[in-house]
Amino acid sequence: MDTMVFVALGSLAALIFAAVMFLRVKRQPEGSAEMARISGAIRKGANAYLKRQYLGVGIFFLIVFVLLLVMAFFGLLSFFTPFAFVTGGFFSGLAGFIGMRTATMANARTANGASHSLNRGLKVAFSAGSVMGFTVVGLGLLDLSFWYFFLRFWYTTVDPAATQEALIQNITTNMLTFGMGASSMALFARVGGGIFTKAADVGADLVGKVEAGIPEDDPRNPAVIADNVGDNVGDVAGMGADLYESYVGSIVSTSTLAVAAGFGMQGVGVPMLLAALGVLASILGTFFVRTKEGASQKNLLRALRTGTYFSAAVIAIAAFFAVEWLLPGHRGVYVAILSGLIAGVAIGAITEYFTSDSYGPTRRLSASSETGAATVIISGLSLGMLSTVAPVVIVGVSVLVSYFCSGGATDFNMGLYGVGVSAVGMLSTLGITLATDAYGPIADNAGGIAEMTHMDPQVRQRTDALDSLGNTTAATGKGFAIGSAALTALALIASYIDKVQTIDPDFALNLSITNPPVLIGLFIGGMLPFLFAALTMNAVGKAAQSIVLEVRRQFRSVRGLMEGTAEPDYAACVDMCAKSAQKLMLAPALIAVITPIVVGLLLGVNGVAGLLAGTTVTGFVLAVMMANSGGAWDNAKKYIESGAYGGKGSDEHKAAVVGDTVGDPFKDTSGPSINILIKLTSMVSIVFAGLVIAVHLL
Repeated sequence: MDTMVFVALGSLAALIFAAVMFLRVKRQPEGSAEMARISGAIRKGANAYLKRQYLGVGIFFLIVFVLLLVMAFFGLLSFFTPFAFVTGGFFSGLAGFIGMRTATMANARTANGASHSLNRGLKVAFSAGSVMGFTVVGLGLLDLSFWYFFLRFWYTTVDPAATQEALIQNITTNMLTFGMGASSMALFARVGGGIFTKAADVGADLVGKVEAGIPEDDPRNPAVIADNVGDNVGDVAGMGADLYESYVGSIVSTSTLAVAAGFGMQGVGVPMLLAALGVLASILGTFFVRTKEGASQKNLLRALRTGTYFSAAVIAIAAFFAVEWLLPGHRGVYVAILSGLIAGVAIGAITEYFTSDSYGPTRRLSASSETGAATVIISGLSLGMLSTVAPVVIVGVSVLVSYFCSGGATDFNMGLYGVGVSAVGMLSTLGITLATDAYGPIADNAGGIAEMTHMDPQVRQRTDALDSLGNTTAATGKGFAIGSAALTALALIASYIDKVQTIDPDFALNLSITNPPVLIGLFIGGMLPFLFAALTMNAVGKAAQSIVLEVRRQFRSVRGLMEGTAEPDYAACVDMCAKSAQKLMLAPALIAVITPIVVGLLLGVNGVAGLLAGTTVTGFVLAVMMANSGGAWDNAKKYIESGAYGGKGSDEHKAAVVGDTVGDPFKDTSGPSINILIKLTSMVSIVFAGLVIAVHLL
């Protein structure tokens, strides 16, 4: 049986399971009429933002589609590329949209579930997160299946006498290009959603918690609905689009390398089958997520970890038989898969250690609040920088193991294939990994609804416990995504070199570091993540300023607002965040797309290779640092809110809130967007390789 049949069946299984989880969540009671009203307001705001975002992004996709058609007309790329670009973007956006709709449906239901028990609240939130996780992998495999079967039909019809090697090379080369569409959509979703959510969060915290001294999610705060909307458009829709492109990017790049390594369709089948098996392993893992009333943070984390570790164990066993079936005699490929799987688990554990308040680093960060906000910020930056050491070592070891065990010592392309397979191994259990990540924003929204509807304080305690756990799993998920981005980027760089040599076998590559175009490309690539982070953080700052001023204005001018006798104008803050996000996301997104093209036209293929290497190295380290600093600042604040160092309202708490405010764009806008930047530059370089070879100065 064709391996791709299993991929199609895996897609079907994932989407059916997502539908079952959706219906399970929908059957849960939404609670009181007031809870339903607030949930509806959040859903309305999120829908309005995504509609505006998709219209703007649609214009970008139309322009790029026309540009790619023109290039195809001049023979610089396949005519399938423009259409693959559009489908990649469409499915990436669709995955985020479905996740967001589920999350906004589940928030009140989670709060209502938490009013009965902690376990019931966890079940509702996790089930809703599962919809996101399995929708992402289901749509990813659906897109892969569609293009594979369509391209195989097309090329066998056009040239029935074509060899199997030529057929699979044509198929994988075309499939690789839809990753550019997925990456482009993911970048817009992550950056735009990140600007929205952090502008609202910063505005609500600075004026509400620090200046006015009111609790988080207090209904008197004009930015509270915008903050809850932001959790969905940034941390759910944006994250779904982000990990969709990581998932399909690792699979298609590894499939391309399989052809270069001489493994043919059997080698292409390994990452495809691994992804399909990962769906089944993830479904099984979800049945192990449960907890008991009064569970501690460690108990809650163990409940989620049990599911993810079980899934990882299942895929570790299944991958052995998959390799034995498809690539007998190449057990080193299995070791490469195992190295990626272990690396993903290890990076998650390291991220948890540095960001969870159950461990020393975040508790020491909380203690630094006793001397003010400045020391909180200094300590948080130090923690983030220190946290980069272990992930770099882990990824380095994984690359070495996967490269040499796959035969890199004797065949360079086989070694690169091993690196690509290790990235697929890391992402193979994405269904459940993303479910544990996506449930966090849902629990956060549930806590807001509990606060705004004045539910029993015990409900807020339960949702806060789930939310704090969500911060840890979100930080772990970001570390996981960034680590997989590093491995995927290495595979994409190799795919870029292979694409160049396929287009022009006689092209003279000189990737020596002493070659000026390569060296200049390295410098530009090393700078690019910092420029990108600066633009995205500045965007959050600008958008937040407008929200701060609006919240202050309403506190001053709306009579009875602070007394709770008048309702704030929530819609004004939602609209301001949406407009700011749409306007300010353009510059960083366009720079990510344009830079590799400009560098290619000026410095040629060698310069682009240097650019990709530089962006991967500094982007990986910077993204880890920003994500972990932000996660630690957030949990340090929550640790103080739980009663440590004076508790809520104390000077220590106010200092921690300032640190958390600085960390918000670190962990939810710039940091997670950088991992998309790393892969998008590679995807754009691959798509425009023909143009760069035809037209360049150096």
